[in-house]
Amino acid sequence: MTTPAPASPAILGLGVYRPARSVGNEEVAGPIDSSDEWIRTRSGIGNRYFAGAGESLGDMATAAAGKALGEAGVSPGDVSLVLTTTMSNVRQAPPLSAEVAFRIGSNGAGAMDTGAGCAGFCYTLAAAADAVRAGSARYVVVAGVERMTDILDPTDRGTAFIFGDGAGAVVVGPGAEDGIGPVRWGSDGSQLDAIAQPYSWADVRADPTVPAPTLRMAGQQVFRWAVTELAPIARDAVDRAGLTLDDIDVFIPHQANLRITDALVKGIGLSDRVVVAREIVRTGNTSAASIPLAMEQLLSSGEARSGQRALLMGFGSGLLYAAQVVRLP
Repeated sequence: MTTPAPASPAILGLGVYRPARSVGNEEVAGPIDSSDEWIRTRSGIGNRYFAGAGESLGDMATAAAGKALGEAGVSPGDVSLVLTTTMSNVRQAPPLSAEVAFRIGSNGAGAMDTGAGCAGFCYTLAAAADAVRAGSARYVVVAGVERMTDILDPTDRGTAFIFGDGAGAVVVGPGAEDGIGPVRWGSDGSQLDAIAQPYSWADVRADPTVPAPTLRMAGQQVFRWAVTELAPIARDAVDRAGLTLDDIDVFIPHQANLRITDALVKGIGLSDRVVVAREIVRTGNTSAASIPLAMEQLLSSGEARSGQRALLMGFGSGLLYAAQVVRLP
Protein backbone atom coordinates (compact mmCIF):
# COMPACT_ATOMS: atom_id res chain seq x y z
CA MET A 1 0.00 0.00 0.00
CA THR A 2 1.41 3.38 -1.01
CA THR A 3 1.64 6.26 1.45
CA PRO A 4 -1.58 8.34 1.27
CA ALA A 5 -1.35 11.97 0.20
CA PRO A 6 -3.28 14.75 1.95
CA ALA A 7 -6.72 15.10 0.35
CA SER A 8 -10.12 16.75 0.70
CA PRO A 9 -12.28 14.26 2.63
CA ALA A 10 -15.74 13.21 1.51
CA ILE A 11 -18.29 10.50 2.28
CA LEU A 12 -17.99 8.12 -0.67
CA GLY A 13 -20.37 5.34 0.34
CA LEU A 14 -23.01 4.45 2.91
CA GLY A 15 -24.33 1.13 4.18
CA VAL A 16 -26.67 0.11 6.98
CA TYR A 17 -27.94 -2.97 8.78
CA ARG A 18 -31.30 -3.26 10.50
CA PRO A 19 -31.91 -6.46 12.48
CA ALA A 20 -34.53 -8.92 11.28
CA ARG A 21 -36.79 -8.59 14.31
CA SER A 22 -39.15 -5.62 14.19
CA VAL A 23 -40.62 -4.69 17.58
CA GLY A 24 -43.73 -2.54 17.92
CA ASN A 25 -44.69 -0.48 20.93
CA GLU A 26 -47.18 -3.06 22.18
CA GLU A 27 -44.36 -5.54 22.83
CA VAL A 28 -42.24 -3.19 24.94
CA ALA A 29 -45.19 -1.50 26.66
CA GLY A 30 -46.23 -4.47 28.80
CA PRO A 31 -43.19 -4.78 31.10
CA ILE A 32 -43.24 -1.02 31.81
CA ASP A 33 -47.04 -0.85 32.29
CA SER A 34 -47.38 1.54 29.37
CA SER A 35 -49.14 1.83 26.01
CA ASP A 36 -48.52 2.65 22.36
CA GLU A 37 -50.11 6.07 22.84
CA TRP A 38 -47.95 6.89 25.88
CA ILE A 39 -44.75 5.93 24.04
CA ARG A 40 -45.63 7.84 20.86
CA THR A 41 -46.61 10.96 22.80
CA ARG A 42 -43.37 11.10 24.78
CA SER A 43 -40.89 10.01 22.13
CA GLY A 44 -42.50 9.78 18.70
CA ILE A 45 -41.36 6.15 18.47
CA GLY A 46 -43.64 3.57 16.89
CA ASN A 47 -41.17 0.78 16.20
CA ARG A 48 -37.59 -0.39 16.71
CA TYR A 49 -35.44 -3.40 15.79
CA PHE A 50 -33.92 -5.88 18.27
CA ALA A 51 -30.89 -7.97 17.33
CA GLY A 52 -31.08 -11.73 17.68
CA ALA A 53 -28.54 -14.35 18.66
CA GLY A 54 -26.94 -14.33 15.21
CA GLU A 55 -26.65 -10.55 15.02
CA SER A 56 -23.63 -9.54 17.09
CA LEU A 57 -22.01 -6.11 17.01
CA GLY A 58 -19.39 -7.57 14.69
CA ASP A 59 -22.01 -9.14 12.42
CA MET A 60 -23.98 -5.92 12.06
CA ALA A 61 -20.98 -3.62 11.63
CA THR A 62 -19.43 -5.95 9.06
CA ALA A 63 -22.65 -6.05 7.03
CA ALA A 64 -23.01 -2.27 7.06
CA ALA A 65 -19.34 -1.66 6.24
CA GLY A 66 -19.41 -4.14 3.37
CA LYS A 67 -22.37 -2.33 1.82
CA ALA A 68 -20.63 1.03 2.25
CA LEU A 69 -17.50 -0.24 0.50
CA GLY A 70 -19.58 -1.61 -2.35
CA GLU A 71 -21.42 1.69 -2.80
CA ALA A 72 -18.14 3.61 -2.69
CA GLY A 73 -16.47 1.28 -5.18
CA VAL A 74 -13.50 0.91 -2.83
CA SER A 75 -11.58 -2.35 -2.53
CA PRO A 76 -11.24 -3.60 1.07
CA GLY A 77 -7.51 -3.92 0.47
CA ASP A 78 -7.26 -0.17 -0.09
CA VAL A 79 -8.71 0.71 3.33
CA SER A 80 -6.14 2.39 5.58
CA LEU A 81 -8.17 2.61 8.78
CA VAL A 82 -11.30 1.09 10.34
CA LEU A 83 -13.04 2.99 13.13
CA THR A 84 -15.96 1.59 15.09
CA THR A 85 -18.03 3.49 17.63
CA THR A 86 -20.44 1.96 20.12
CA MET A 87 -21.61 2.27 23.71
CA SER A 88 -23.04 -1.24 23.97
CA ASN A 89 -19.97 -3.47 23.63
CA VAL A 90 -19.96 -5.53 26.82
CA ARG A 91 -16.67 -7.19 25.83
CA GLN A 92 -13.61 -5.00 26.31
CA ALA A 93 -11.19 -7.15 24.33
CA PRO A 94 -10.44 -7.75 21.54
CA PRO A 95 -11.26 -4.42 19.88
CA LEU A 96 -14.39 -4.61 17.74
CA SER A 97 -12.65 -2.60 15.01
CA ALA A 98 -10.02 -5.31 14.51
CA GLU A 99 -12.76 -7.90 14.03
CA VAL A 100 -14.57 -5.72 11.51
CA ALA A 101 -11.37 -4.92 9.60
CA PHE A 102 -10.58 -8.63 9.29
CA ARG A 103 -14.10 -9.64 8.30
CA ILE A 104 -14.50 -7.00 5.56
CA GLY A 105 -11.17 -8.00 4.01
CA SER A 106 -9.11 -5.10 5.33
CA ASN A 107 -6.81 -7.08 7.61
CA GLY A 108 -3.67 -5.03 8.20
CA ALA A 109 -5.49 -1.70 8.22
CA GLY A 110 -5.29 0.42 11.32
CA ALA A 111 -8.21 -0.22 13.66
CA MET A 112 -9.60 1.65 16.65
CA ASP A 113 -12.74 1.58 18.79
CA THR A 114 -14.22 4.84 20.01
CA GLY A 115 -16.79 5.47 22.71
CA ALA A 116 -18.64 8.77 22.64
CA GLY A 117 -22.15 7.55 23.31
CA CYS A 118 -24.84 8.81 20.98
CA ALA A 119 -22.42 11.45 19.67
CA GLY A 120 -20.02 8.73 18.56
CA PHE A 121 -20.73 8.80 14.84
CA CYS A 122 -20.05 12.53 14.47
CA TYR A 123 -16.91 12.28 16.62
CA THR A 124 -15.56 9.35 14.64
CA LEU A 125 -16.49 10.87 11.29
CA ALA A 126 -14.46 13.95 12.26
CA ALA A 127 -11.46 11.77 13.13
CA ALA A 128 -11.74 9.97 9.79
CA ALA A 129 -12.00 13.25 7.87
CA ASP A 130 -8.94 14.63 9.64
CA ALA A 131 -6.96 11.45 8.87
CA VAL A 132 -7.72 11.80 5.15
CA ARG A 133 -7.11 15.54 5.20
CA ALA A 134 -3.69 15.06 6.86
CA GLY A 135 -2.62 12.18 4.63
CA SER A 136 -2.60 9.66 7.48
CA ALA A 137 -5.14 7.50 5.64
CA ARG A 138 -6.62 7.31 2.15
CA TYR A 139 -9.83 5.38 2.78
CA VAL A 140 -11.40 5.09 6.22
CA VAL A 141 -14.37 2.94 7.22
CA VAL A 142 -16.48 4.46 10.01
CA ALA A 143 -19.07 2.16 11.58
CA GLY A 144 -21.57 3.10 14.27
CA VAL A 145 -23.14 -0.03 15.72
CA GLU A 146 -25.29 -0.82 18.75
CA ARG A 147 -26.91 -3.75 20.54
CA MET A 148 -28.62 -1.55 23.08
CA THR A 149 -30.75 -4.50 24.19
CA ASP A 150 -27.62 -5.92 25.85
CA ILE A 151 -27.44 -2.98 28.27
CA LEU A 152 -31.14 -2.26 28.88
CA ASP A 153 -33.52 -3.28 31.64
CA PRO A 154 -36.82 -4.12 29.89
CA THR A 155 -38.72 -3.01 33.02
CA ASP A 156 -37.16 0.47 33.20
CA ARG A 157 -39.72 3.07 32.09
CA GLY A 158 -36.97 5.57 31.29
CA THR A 159 -35.14 3.52 28.64
CA ALA A 160 -36.90 0.27 27.69
CA PHE A 161 -39.08 1.81 24.98
CA ILE A 162 -36.50 4.26 23.65
CA PHE A 163 -33.65 2.22 22.25
CA GLY A 164 -33.13 -0.19 19.38
CA ASP A 165 -30.31 -2.07 17.66
CA GLY A 166 -28.61 -1.60 14.29
CA ALA A 167 -25.56 -0.40 12.41
CA GLY A 168 -24.57 2.23 9.87
CA ALA A 169 -21.24 2.73 8.13
CA VAL A 170 -19.62 5.15 5.72
CA VAL A 171 -16.43 5.17 3.68
CA VAL A 172 -14.47 8.41 3.93
CA GLY A 173 -11.87 9.15 1.28
CA PRO A 174 -10.57 11.72 -1.20
CA GLY A 175 -13.27 13.81 -2.84
CA ALA A 176 -13.38 16.39 -5.60
CA GLU A 177 -14.02 18.98 -2.90
CA ASP A 178 -14.06 19.08 0.89
CA GLY A 179 -17.25 17.16 1.61
CA ILE A 180 -16.92 17.04 5.42
CA GLY A 181 -16.80 20.38 7.19
CA PRO A 182 -14.98 21.30 10.40
CA VAL A 183 -16.44 19.68 13.49
CA ARG A 184 -17.86 21.62 16.42
CA TRP A 185 -17.58 19.31 19.37
CA GLY A 186 -17.50 19.51 23.14
CA SER A 187 -18.68 18.10 26.44
CA ASP A 188 -20.65 19.08 29.53
CA GLY A 189 -19.46 16.97 32.45
CA SER A 190 -21.90 18.69 34.79
CA GLN A 191 -24.48 16.34 33.19
CA LEU A 192 -22.60 13.09 33.83
CA ASP A 193 -25.56 11.48 35.58
CA ALA A 194 -28.08 12.26 32.82
CA ILE A 195 -27.30 9.10 30.81
CA ALA A 196 -25.23 6.61 32.75
CA GLN A 197 -24.76 3.14 34.20
CA PRO A 198 -25.21 3.41 37.98
CA TYR A 199 -23.18 0.22 38.59
CA SER A 200 -20.05 -1.21 36.98
CA TRP A 201 -19.04 -4.83 36.42
CA ALA A 202 -16.45 -4.32 39.16
CA ASP A 203 -19.32 -3.51 41.55
CA VAL A 204 -21.08 -6.74 40.56
CA ARG A 205 -17.89 -8.73 41.02
CA ALA A 206 -17.38 -7.28 44.49
CA ASP A 207 -21.00 -7.80 45.54
CA PRO A 208 -23.15 -10.37 43.70
CA THR A 209 -26.32 -8.71 45.03
CA VAL A 210 -25.61 -5.59 42.95
CA PRO A 211 -27.75 -5.51 39.76
CA ALA A 212 -26.06 -6.04 36.40
CA PRO A 213 -25.03 -2.74 34.80
CA THR A 214 -27.80 -1.32 32.64
CA LEU A 215 -28.31 2.10 31.13
CA ARG A 216 -30.35 4.71 32.99
CA MET A 217 -31.48 8.02 31.57
CA ALA A 218 -33.03 11.12 33.12
CA GLY A 219 -35.22 11.94 30.15
CA GLN A 220 -36.46 15.35 31.23
CA GLN A 221 -32.94 16.43 32.18
CA VAL A 222 -31.62 15.42 28.75
CA PHE A 223 -34.54 17.13 27.00
CA ARG A 224 -34.04 20.43 28.81
CA TRP A 225 -30.29 20.39 28.16
CA ALA A 226 -30.67 19.51 24.48
CA VAL A 227 -33.25 22.16 23.62
CA THR A 228 -31.28 24.80 25.56
CA GLU A 229 -27.68 24.08 24.56
CA LEU A 230 -27.54 22.47 21.12
CA ALA A 231 -28.98 25.04 18.71
CA PRO A 232 -26.05 27.51 19.04
CA ILE A 233 -23.60 24.63 18.56
CA ALA A 234 -25.32 23.57 15.34
CA ARG A 235 -25.28 27.13 14.01
CA ASP A 236 -21.57 27.38 14.86
CA ALA A 237 -20.87 24.22 12.84
CA VAL A 238 -22.55 25.86 9.85
CA ASP A 239 -20.45 29.00 10.37
CA ARG A 240 -17.24 26.96 10.57
CA ALA A 241 -18.09 25.39 7.23
CA GLY A 242 -18.23 28.88 5.73
CA LEU A 243 -21.96 28.55 5.09
CA THR A 244 -25.26 30.03 6.20
CA LEU A 245 -28.46 28.26 7.20
CA ASP A 246 -29.79 29.00 3.71
CA ASP A 247 -27.12 26.63 2.34
CA ILE A 248 -28.39 23.66 4.38
CA ASP A 249 -30.65 21.20 2.52
CA VAL A 250 -30.99 18.42 5.08
CA PHE A 251 -30.86 18.15 8.88
CA ILE A 252 -29.88 14.78 10.38
CA PRO A 253 -29.75 14.97 14.17
CA HIS A 254 -29.14 12.01 16.44
CA GLN A 255 -32.48 10.24 16.67
CA ALA A 256 -32.97 10.71 20.41
CA ASN A 257 -36.57 11.87 20.67
CA LEU A 258 -38.95 13.35 18.12
CA ARG A 259 -39.76 16.23 20.46
CA ILE A 260 -36.05 17.11 20.70
CA THR A 261 -35.72 17.01 16.90
CA ASP A 262 -38.68 19.35 16.43
CA ALA A 263 -37.36 21.73 19.09
CA LEU A 264 -33.92 21.81 17.44
CA VAL A 265 -35.38 22.62 14.03
CA LYS A 266 -37.10 25.62 15.57
CA GLY A 267 -34.17 26.64 17.79
CA ILE A 268 -31.59 26.50 15.01
CA GLY A 269 -33.88 28.47 12.72
CA LEU A 270 -34.07 26.01 9.82
CA SER A 271 -36.52 26.88 7.06
CA ASP A 272 -39.49 24.71 6.11
CA ARG A 273 -37.75 23.59 2.91
CA VAL A 274 -35.03 21.74 4.88
CA VAL A 275 -35.58 17.98 4.91
CA VAL A 276 -35.47 16.69 8.50
CA ALA A 277 -34.63 13.10 9.48
CA ARG A 278 -37.28 11.49 11.67
CA GLU A 279 -36.18 7.88 11.40
CA ILE A 280 -36.74 7.46 15.16
CA VAL A 281 -40.40 6.76 14.37
CA ARG A 282 -39.41 3.50 12.62
CA THR A 283 -36.09 2.55 14.23
CA GLY A 284 -36.07 4.05 17.72
CA ASN A 285 -32.93 5.50 19.26
CA THR A 286 -29.96 3.49 18.00
CA SER A 287 -27.33 5.65 19.71
CA ALA A 288 -24.11 5.80 17.64
CA ALA A 289 -25.85 4.14 14.67
CA SER A 290 -28.76 6.55 14.45
CA ILE A 291 -27.29 9.20 12.13
CA PRO A 292 -26.13 6.86 9.33
CA LEU A 293 -29.37 4.88 9.61
CA ALA A 294 -31.37 8.09 9.28
CA MET A 295 -29.17 9.26 6.39
CA GLU A 296 -29.78 6.02 4.51
CA GLN A 297 -33.54 6.25 5.00
CA LEU A 298 -33.67 9.76 3.57
CA LEU A 299 -31.56 8.82 0.54
CA SER A 300 -33.30 5.52 -0.21
CA SER A 301 -36.75 7.12 0.06
CA GLY A 302 -35.79 9.99 -2.24
CA GLU A 303 -36.46 12.61 0.42
CA ALA A 304 -32.79 13.63 0.16
CA ARG A 305 -30.36 13.43 -2.76
CA SER A 306 -26.69 12.74 -3.23
CA GLY A 307 -24.63 15.93 -3.16
CA GLN A 308 -26.97 17.89 -0.93
CA ARG A 309 -25.54 19.62 2.13
CA ALA A 310 -26.59 18.02 5.41
CA LEU A 311 -26.09 19.31 8.93
CA LEU A 312 -25.29 16.41 11.28
CA MET A 313 -25.80 16.79 15.03
CA GLY A 314 -24.82 14.09 17.52
CA PHE A 315 -25.33 14.29 21.28
CA GLY A 316 -25.60 11.94 24.21
CA SER A 317 -24.02 10.45 27.32
CA GLY A 318 -21.39 12.64 28.94
CA LEU A 319 -23.05 14.78 27.92
CA LEU A 320 -21.12 14.99 24.65
CA TYR A 321 -22.01 16.75 21.42
CA ALA A 322 -20.62 17.17 17.91
CA ALA A 323 -21.87 18.72 14.69
CA GLN A 324 -20.58 19.12 11.14
CA VAL A 325 -21.85 19.84 7.63
CA VAL A 326 -21.35 17.13 5.00
CA ARG A 327 -22.17 16.46 1.36
CA LEU A 328 -24.46 13.43 1.18
CA PRO A 329 -22.97 10.44 -0.65
